[in-house]
Amino acid sequence: MELKKKQGPDLSLLWKVFGGALFAYLFLGFMVVPCLNTLTSIFTTRDAAGRMDPLAVLRFFAAGNMPSFVVNSLKLAVCLVITVNVVGVSIVLLTEYFDIKGAKILRMGYMTTLIYSGVALVTGYQFLYDKDGMLTSWLVQMFPMMNKQWFTGFNAVLFTMTFACTSNHALFLRNAIRGIDYNTVEAARNLGAKPFKVLFRVVMPTLLPTLFSLTVMTFITGLCAMSAPTLLGYNSINPEIVRLAGSSAADEAFPQARAALLSVILAVFTIVLLTVLNHYERKGHYLSVSKTKAKLVKQKIQNPVYNALAHVYAYVLFLIYMTPVVMIVVFSFQNWPAIRAKSLKLTDWTLVNYFGTRDYEYTTSRGKLKLRKGVISGVFSNADTVGGIRLSFVLSAIAAALACVIVVVAVNYIFKHRNRKRAAAVEACLLFPWLLPTILICYSFRTFFNGEVWYVLGKNLYYRENVRFLIIMAYTVVKLPFALRMVKAAFYAIDDELEDAARNLGASPLVTFLRVKLPIVLPSVLAVFALNFNALFTEYDMSATFHSSYGKSYAMVIQSMTAEEGRDGYNMNGSGRRCASTVFIMVISGLILYLVYGVGARDLGERLEHRKRRRARLAKLKGFFTGKSAA
Repeated sequence: MELKKKQGPDLSLLWKVFGGALFAYLFLGFMVVPCLNTLTSIFTTRDAAGRMDPLAVLRFFAAGNMPSFVVNSLKLAVCLVITVNVVGVSIVLLTEYFDIKGAKILRMGYMTTLIYSGVALVTGYQFLYDKDGMLTSWLVQMFPMMNKQWFTGFNAVLFTMTFACTSNHALFLRNAIRGIDYNTVEAARNLGAKPFKVLFRVVMPTLLPTLFSLTVMTFITGLCAMSAPTLLGYNSINPEIVRLAGSSAADEAFPQARAALLSVILAVFTIVLLTVLNHYERKGHYLSVSKTKAKLVKQKIQNPVYNALAHVYAYVLFLIYMTPVVMIVVFSFQNWPAIRAKSLKLTDWTLVNYFGTRDYEYTTSRGKLKLRKGVISGVFSNADTVGGIRLSFVLSAIAAALACVIVVVAVNYIFKHRNRKRAAAVEACLLFPWLLPTILICYSFRTFFNGEVWYVLGKNLYYRENVRFLIIMAYTVVKLPFALRMVKAAFYAIDDELEDAARNLGASPLVTFLRVKLPIVLPSVLAVFALNFNALFTEYDMSATFHSSYGKSYAMVIQSMTAEEGRDGYNMNGSGRRCASTVFIMVISGLILYLVYGVGARDLGERLEHRKRRRARLAKLKGFFTGKSAA
């Protein structure tokens, strides 16, 4: 008689049910429902008599000044597409295609926007060009009739964002131009084509797919711009949404519904543009190349006049990129009076902007001498900046790690159930935040969870310390699409035979994932974590939407450092701390990028060779001090 084995509970089925229910709960609760709430709030406004008027906001939009914010954002986006592409293509051609002297140094200058952005970058440009800026002060001395307020509004935002948004060109267009087959260039030259004809007829067509993608992303960046318009005084959509989100019906007519309408308008533009981009990419773009691909050789500009003009243009761009960085670093070591006066002196050299405190002595309007003890403080000696650094570090690290965990689990599920509708559905859910502008997601979170929401057990997530959890969720949601695309690309490197071998050896799916798959994709996952952390640590747009005393991030602290600097002898040295904070951000960002694209990008052979050279240098150094030559 055959005995039947005792059947226990199917743990794998329970895990699948629990995981699916949790995923659905998070997707609906933190993506779909808040955004639907924002959409419906537009049509549920009430008039003065308390009657619901679905068209009230639309009528207000048509009759008021709200269209001007949309027009201003569109104007900025269109102009940015032109200026960013001109400058972005220029810096790539000057460093990768043409033979320009000092190309390596130029490349380093052009890529400085990778280590500081947002509020930190705008701060650097303000330090030079605003009404009290160093370069503006020098220009006013030479041209007394010059308008000191020139660096405000549209022109200032366009100038700043033009150079801030070329980082994508420096990364992606550079890779595209390095992938060009030199045989095609050489063939065109052998047929008698001149260098610039080769550039426009052979090289540029191969870059069009990348340029189109960069153009769409630049347009969306300009449309959703936040930090530069806010700090430089330009009335665009995002700053207005944040302003309306903090207003009440007692101040103006249905501000929340108006903010919701502007958010939805941004979402419509974003969805249309991304749909066009996706359709364009699906068409496919192919380039016929030779079987033996040749590395691109830099082209010399034979005409001496054109060659000289190219060099002048290259170094003028280098000065524009590098001057804010150098000045911020130098002035971060100057004392407060020197920073306020924008004067450089060796006698004013100090470390107080970073460490320590000093007393401040001043004379009141009545001629009385007063002393404020310790009000001049550095970044790491000031309670506000230290608190902002600590809060941003913790929130960014948690959100970056959470996004990686969610995506790794989801991608493993997607590959395990590839070619099935449920896998495609999971991937679509994780890409859903990409269709929406960041401001819409954050505004939806703020309004939906600002109350006793049944979806989170009646908790108000915008109340006091709860706002930190809300910020983490917003950070995580926004970073999911990027993490998905990067981690999914890493999973393609896993050989299916490895998983089959582990299964044949009796390993469970969980053990196979932890012992076989995860070690292979771990370098890519760590790189995604580092890049997400780098972006979130100095993030401003979302922080401004969730702004409160309990959720004041580092970027918000930097932005407000000089708001009331020196008033009644308090909040001193805000300018010095802001300079030092920008340097601190550049150091952190540069270190992370080096670990990701420097150390992390090396293959095994390069790492072994690097270790061998390092040991040889250490042995040589040891022999120098001991008097023994290294073997």
